[in-house]
Amino acid sequence: MDKNEQYERVFNHFDSNGDGKISTSELQQCVETIGGQLSLAEAEAAVEFLDGDRDGLVGLEDFVRFVEGGGEEEKVNDLKEAFKMYEEMDGCGFITPKSLKRMLTRLGQPKTVDECKIMIAHFDINGDGVLTFDEFRVMMV
Repeated sequence: MDKNEQYERVFNHFDSNGDGKISTSELQQCVETIGGQLSLAEAEAAVEFLDGDRDGLVGLEDFVRFVEGGGEEEKVNDLKEAFKMYEEMDGCGFITPKSLKRMLTRLGQPKTVDECKIMIAHFDINGDGVLTFDEFRVMMV
């Protein structure tokens, strides 16, 4: 099975009604199937982020583009969006142990604040106890 067939197979698993598109409810169902939780607002934000033709649904092309990661500029933009999700919880322009803990809990991977401090310390280049976007980018690459 080649890469495109694998992508299509995963996409079809998400597309439970077989209409060729992934809706917010289908995305929520798949996340729940693997033991996570995704609020309606989070699912809507994810679909809006991925939706290339702005029809309110994720098509196979959108899905493949996401999985393959797009070009370098697109990857940086995706990282910036992901960074905002973490740092906006405190609104301070960087990721704190508390904001990391809250986001990981939302993603179904709860950690203690101390565990989050340790995670941050691995990538905290300047040793200030928080992650800037550049440090976050290093962590994600």
